[in-house]
Amino acid sequence: MLGRQSVACRAPLAGFLEHALRDESPHVVLQRVAIRSRRLEQQSRVDGAVLAHRIHDRPLERRKLAGFALEVDLRLDAGPMSVEKLHKVVQPGRKIGRAGPDAGLRLVEGADVLIEGFRPGVAERMGIGPYDCLGRNPRLIYARMTGWGQEGPLAGRAGHDINYIALVGALDAIGEAGGRPQPPLNLVGDYGGGSLYLALGVLSALVERASSGRGQVVDAAMVDGAASLMSLFYELKAIGMWPGPRGENLLDGGAPFYRTYRTRDDHYVAVGALEPRFYTQLLDGLGIDPETLPQQMDPGGWPETGSLMAEIFASKSRDEWMGVFADTDACVSPVLSVEEAPRHPHLQARNTFVETGGRIEPSPAPRFSRSRPVPGRAIPQPGANTDEVLARAGFTGDEVETLRDLGVVG
Repeated sequence: MLGRQSVACRAPLAGFLEHALRDESPHVVLQRVAIRSRRLEQQSRVDGAVLAHRIHDRPLERRKLAGFALEVDLRLDAGPMSVEKLHKVVQPGRKIGRAGPDAGLRLVEGADVLIEGFRPGVAERMGIGPYDCLGRNPRLIYARMTGWGQEGPLAGRAGHDINYIALVGALDAIGEAGGRPQPPLNLVGDYGGGSLYLALGVLSALVERASSGRGQVVDAAMVDGAASLMSLFYELKAIGMWPGPRGENLLDGGAPFYRTYRTRDDHYVAVGALEPRFYTQLLDGLGIDPETLPQQMDPGGWPETGSLMAEIFASKSRDEWMGVFADTDACVSPVLSVEEAPRHPHLQARNTFVETGGRIEPSPAPRFSRSRPVPGRAIPQPGANTDEVLARAGFTGDEVETLRDLGVVG
């Protein structure tokens, strides 16, 4: 059974009103509160307001923050112009002046956090940059999420996770010995080095604001975050403990006690027996006499030990090996697929995955002793909450109709 989390308690960030922006095309979207403006021959739009306890789609920082908030979460987003997303399409050349940016700034007046993900300079050209927004709300935390950063030769260039981690040395370090670098999904740049660093910056700025009473700009770049995640490995390299190319070092699969092995049924097990006492239990489970092997931490002996272990692991199925190591500290785990993981007894016991709206997804993390982050909920259709959100921001019915007539909202 998949877990269902109680929502009786308030989430740790309950009460915060979050706004977020993201750039994916020349068309600027404030999701479900459509702001469209003609500036510098660039058509902009806002497409809705989200009344949700958690944002289901990208980027991850909204998922991490919104999972802890029980109040309104407004997202200012960007994406390709489409009839499906817009109730009304602004015709080329139609002039609506400052109505769109002014509506956006008015929403900012009641916000605690705004997340902006455009390329450098785009928000400023639109009139919703950090100084515009902080001028309206000095307590605002204006969080900027980019790949390359706000300045530097590549600041205005396109890129993705794989590009950012390639530049900082992370991608080169991941992969099998003698093989090509392997992207670790987009976990290191987008999520680890980007979203989570931005979330940390936002929460740190909120804590600082409690004493100063002032907002500030948080500048998070994926290339900086990914480099920060590599701190340990730069240190190991500096002191001579990371001497080889990828796939030949302690934590990159080079060590036979820290890698994966194929089993008889073409599944895999993950081995992480770094400490001597764990390594001893690993050898015991494999039936290997330690006296017949090179020293554990002798890189020169790793190929011999690894070949022997690979041969032994291939003699049983994954589940059989799990039975062998079930009650040990040998640090051997099954490599599970996304279909298998939610059914693992440990993850079921912790409600690590929950079923929401007929789909399985991870529960919010981390956990709190009193507060209760909430799992995701279905996101309303674009425009479904426009009137409600604008009303909560102080717009009158006549003002909303004016914005609709101008094509500012759908």
